[in-house]
Amino acid sequence: MNLLLVEDEPNVVSVITRGLTEEGFNVSVAPDGLIGEKMAISNHFDLIILDIMLPGINGLELCKIIKKEKPTTPIIMLTALGTTENVVNGLDNGADDYLIKPFKFAELFARIRMLLRRYNGAIANDQIINISDLQINLSAKTVKRANTELTLTATEYRLLEFMAKNKSKILSRIDILENVWDIDFNLGTNVVDVYVNYLRKKVDKTGSQKLIHTAIGLGYVLKDA
Repeated sequence: MNLLLVEDEPNVVSVITRGLTEEGFNVSVAPDGLIGEKMAISNHFDLIILDIMLPGINGLELCKIIKKEKPTTPIIMLTALGTTENVVNGLDNGADDYLIKPFKFAELFARIRMLLRRYNGAIANDQIINISDLQINLSAKTVKRANTELTLTATEYRLLEFMAKNKSKILSRIDILENVWDIDFNLGTNVVDVYVNYLRKKVDKTGSQKLIHTAIGLGYVLKDA
């Protein structure tokens, strides 16, 4: 799980980073709102923790920006501003939860687990596959890479869906022919290679990393880093 912490207090950063790393999370840190915005929009994070009082862009405004671009990313507001009005304001700006400083790490960790369970369940119900910053909605038959919607032909979509459902598995050309085209092809045809190249140009063009890989002599595989 990849988490983003947007926080300018070194002591708080140290406590949260150390605690979450020990729990097996990958934690990235942004020291101000402007850096936080760039990191949140250009990368995939499973959850984001925001302070409100930040240099550059305050946490409330940043929360609004992130939720507009990535509505399915859970956000916890972490702040010393603890009045009812502050809490309501944070939730109204899109935060999923609000934790007041000073806090106990155990409580923060419990809230993180709760939000991840909630959102992972929603993703399963909506039939969404996430691989790095690639998102495939199996119900709507839509594809996004780095929050940019991709225009795919029906065949390109079927190919991508098949590869995504078999993430990290090397698929031979015969596997792909039988499952994507569902008809008998001359095994000497290069239709698979042609369509993988079509897909590669669209999927890997806008992302931060290459996802479609060639396994020389074996076939193709869709995987993240």
